[in-house]
Amino acid sequence: MLAGTLAAPSLALARIRPLRIGVIGSWSGPYAGGGRQFDAGMSVWLAAHNQHIAGRPVELLRRDVPGSAPDQARRQALDLVESERVELLAGLDFSSNAYAVGNVATQARLPLIVMNAASSGITARCPYAVRVSFTIGQVTMPLARWALQQGLRDVCTVVADYASGVDAESAFVSGFTAGGGRIGAMLRVPLATLDYSAYMLRLRELKPQAVFFFLPSGQMPATFLKFWRDRGMADTGIRLLATGDATDDHYLEGIGELADGLVTSHHYSFAHDSPANRRFTGVFETEYGSHLRPGYFAVAAHDALEAIDAAMASPAARGNAGGERLVDAFRGLKLESPRGPVEIDAHTRDIVQTVYIRRVERRDGRWVNREFERFERVRDPGV
Repeated sequence: MLAGTLAAPSLALARIRPLRIGVIGSWSGPYAGGGRQFDAGMSVWLAAHNQHIAGRPVELLRRDVPGSAPDQARRQALDLVESERVELLAGLDFSSNAYAVGNVATQARLPLIVMNAASSGITARCPYAVRVSFTIGQVTMPLARWALQQGLRDVCTVVADYASGVDAESAFVSGFTAGGGRIGAMLRVPLATLDYSAYMLRLRELKPQAVFFFLPSGQMPATFLKFWRDRGMADTGIRLLATGDATDDHYLEGIGELADGLVTSHHYSFAHDSPANRRFTGVFETEYGSHLRPGYFAVAAHDALEAIDAAMASPAARGNAGGERLVDAFRGLKLESPRGPVEIDAHTRDIVQTVYIRRVERRDGRWVNREFERFERVRDPGV
């Protein structure tokens, strides 16, 4: 009887004790927009749930790690675990940082909820990681399949020369050549490239049917598209394809007509037509006005809290935020996200979701990614 008497107050205290979540991302520097989107997505979810997760008030402890800085990310994660006593780690915009924080999460036996980092190997390397975002291969492979369906057989690729760019190149080339396509050239450009003149000249010489490009959200895609226009590349008849990083909703209004007609593949569009997304974007606009549009960072942060809430409230977790029990509660979890139905794979702890083929169009005075085709229940191909 004594054990039962002591257990009941402990459980009651656990329910009212704030749930401390350490969130690591970029809130300064050139990628600060990502941190702002993380904040906005979490804020929208918390506002709709009385600032509670699984009946507990929430404390978000943010740590700014601008850009790819794995050593700094690791130090911040250690401080969150050892000094702040967080019960979960979350965030992570760069895969290099996610791998470093994954080592800390494994040693501390704490769940790590990945809100953006898109390298295929993260959940395999960290047994405590759960991904609610996407992988580069997951959103790229369907585009290769779609290109083949359109009769395209000769394509060149242009990617930023870093891990995610190489992942995109590998996924597109693998999917395209498996279906009988030919890759005329694989061009890699240094990060932060601002002059694409030589690449445009090379593509003119090669004259492929289409060019697939992957560049990280922000300045690089806008600059690439400006060179494409200014060098008259559209007049060559070469079609242009990209992943949704190029037309991230957070930046799309600024890119504007440079992206008009561009076909991309991704897992979320501000213009996605569903009741869940109308609710999400409606609350978002009420809170932030029309100057800040939710992108895929925001929807992943929103879904991260939804997933934590569902996992912690499940019989498998019993309100416990620690260790294998909570990680196991994420396995097989299904949610109706603003992006559409999502699922956490029971074996890999990776996201399973719909990938959409979209076209940039102007609608009601705003530039949007209009979805016109879909590939359902797509898993990470692990290429």
